[in-house]
Amino acid sequence: MNRRDFMSHSGLLFGASMLSLPHALSMIARTKTTTDASALNNWAAVRGQFALDPQLIHMAGFYLASHPAPVREAIERHRNGFDANPLEYHHDNAMKFELAALDTAGRYLGVDPAGIAMTDSTTMGLGLIYNSIELKPDQEVLTTTHDHYATWRSLELRTERSGATVRRISLYERGEYATADAMVDKLVTAITPRTRLIAVTWVHSGTGVKLPIAAMSRAIAQINRNRNADNQILLSVDGVHGLGIEQETLSELGCDIFIAGTHKWMFGPRGTGLVYATPRARQLLQPTIPPFPPVVFSSMSQEERVSRVTWGMEMSPGGFHSFEHRWAVTEAFTMHEEIGKAAVTSRTHALNRQIKEALAKMPHITMHTPMSDDVSAGMVCFEVKGMSPAEVVARLRERSIVASTTPYAVTYARLSAAIFNTEQDIERSISAVHALG
Repeated sequence: MNRRDFMSHSGLLFGASMLSLPHALSMIARTKTTTDASALNNWAAVRGQFALDPQLIHMAGFYLASHPAPVREAIERHRNGFDANPLEYHHDNAMKFELAALDTAGRYLGVDPAGIAMTDSTTMGLGLIYNSIELKPDQEVLTTTHDHYATWRSLELRTERSGATVRRISLYERGEYATADAMVDKLVTAITPRTRLIAVTWVHSGTGVKLPIAAMSRAIAQINRNRNADNQILLSVDGVHGLGIEQETLSELGCDIFIAGTHKWMFGPRGTGLVYATPRARQLLQPTIPPFPPVVFSSMSQEERVSRVTWGMEMSPGGFHSFEHRWAVTEAFTMHEEIGKAAVTSRTHALNRQIKEALAKMPHITMHTPMSDDVSAGMVCFEVKGMSPAEVVARLRERSIVASTTPYAVTYARLSAAIFNTEQDIERSISAVHALG
């Protein structure tokens, strides 16, 4: 797509002038602030970007992001623009900020932004993909017993209409004993000639187990070499609890489809997410919700749509969104890049390893998350002898520690450290769990 032409075309259709900004926009531009590079050059400074309650130790930050300063400021700028002059602010900025968000996400993920669609959550992304993918009655979807309800239900809805089947397998019996080789072997063994789609989750929020996605991708590629193009297996990944922790690009992971919210470990605006699909996968995926803005797309001929509109734009659900949040995704990805992806990975793993190593030594604790960084990420799931997970969380909260439970049929207590946590947070949390014995 020629982006300059597309943006110009969009502006003309909106009837907006790109040569002079309204007074409100000029005022907003004057008040714009940016995060100085020095504000992210150490972990104390990174912690200072978050407006978290200092009276609490936040060990469940993955649940829904606290907006760091760059994201808060971007949201406020856009909100002020809409409040001052909604029509012109949207007309003058919609395509510019949408494309900026896509470009930044593409750079962070290491992919062409043309293959990225913007969503409001992981669940929306799962629904968009699994309800639109082409499946034949004689094909099957392979997923796991460890996946989220949103994955299961989206797949069920699709296969009910297509006549295909869904099969769930277990990749491990106990999370703490999971290994990369064993999980790959389990997956490969379960594949049949009917398997067309494999739907898995990068990091299981019920156990803290991280799947070896790159190794799984390589194993699937070997199987695909002996298959016709119209029956090759696609690998789809719910990546929400790996995105913002792990430093691999999507090409390094090797999956065909990647679905994630950006309002968890990326610390993006609440209510934002994305989907990426490779060119091969895009051929089997069709939009289910009209894109936005309709005035642009409806005025184009089919030839113009093919040449100017990306797959990601077509797949992004249209309508009026909370644009001040959606457009501030750019600042979330930029903040991670400024800190450094490798630094974020190292810090997150180090803090959570500190938790795992300490809990594993306590006789009243049963661990459910592997010790190895190769098969774990940012969550530590455990049980306390003689106490329910809900009681563990309540007791920790009495000591100003915000923990969580895994929201599944089999539930555990859960501690999770992010880059805004400190070693002191970890020590106090460990001490509190020790006292429960």
